[in-house]
Amino acid sequence: MEIVNRKAHHEYFFEATYIAGLVLAGTEIKSLREGKASFNDSYCMFHRGELFVKSLHISEYAFGTYSNHEPLQERKLLLNKRELKKLLDKTKEKGYSIIPLRIFISEKGYAKMEIGLGKGKKHYDKRETIKQRETDRDIKRKYGI
Repeated sequence: MEIVNRKAHHEYFFEATYIAGLVLAGTEIKSLREGKASFNDSYCMFHRGELFVKSLHISEYAFGTYSNHEPLQERKLLLNKRELKKLLDKTKEKGYSIIPLRIFISEKGYAKMEIGLGKGKKHYDKRETIKQRETDRDIKRKYGI
């Protein structure tokens, strides 16, 4: 099971990626295993030296009772101190953001999130990316690669 943020690579140039653990409630992990999550406008930010993902929508679990979770709550990301410090220093520079790229379940059964340290693309960069993708597609179609 893997949920991918397809829009992220269109909007940002990524300099580095990290794998972070997610702190989730029981009903949240059950919804994730069903693939019910959305990255619409989600981003990561620091609060008191800890990294949180904001506006990540994990749908309520269908069979959850009164203990069901809030779909848009903040969720803590788990990284080691060295990685957190590196990310904090980079985000203080102008133009850098931490964007969630994908959510997956590890071999041990833990929910993990791949996050990327990225810089926003300008409009002309997006057009260039689209043009490159179309030429690659044409070459593959022509030569059967």
